[in-house]
Amino acid sequence: MHNFKGEVPEEEYLIPFGQADVKRQGTDVTVVATLRMLHLALKAAETLEKEGVSVEVVDPRTLFPLDKETILASVRKTSRLVVVDEAFEPFGLGGEMAALAADEAFYYLDSPIKRIHPLFSPEPMTPPLEQAWLPGEARIVASIREVMNQ
Repeated sequence: MHNFKGEVPEEEYLIPFGQADVKRQGTDVTVVATLRMLHLALKAAETLEKEGVSVEVVDPRTLFPLDKETILASVRKTSRLVVVDEAFEPFGLGGEMAALAADEAFYYLDSPIKRIHPLFSPEPMTPPLEQAWLPGEARIVASIREVMNQ
């Protein structure tokens, strides 16, 4: 299991509903990720930075309403899109992000859109098998390298 830690304000705070957050600025590829996958995408971006790949990481924060403009602006800037999702590939966030980019930013894309999901099988019930089933940092890094070489 991953143990993620981060800053949490002590006072009451609000997250803007329907407003994505660009967690990391980049120029070569946009990665859209949510929840646990967001942390792994940020780690992958740090790894790739050492190789000279500039990864922009976008956290949609809410899926409905979806902040399409922030996501599309990032895709138009980087010309590449990778979506990391904990849900199965069919009917998930990856498909919706791919459709959005294809519909509204197609001519900006320099490579095919890459979707990263868990393996298409029932979710394992043990931590070691779950780790093998879920996308990990290494798979995210490999997928970003793949879209960069298109």
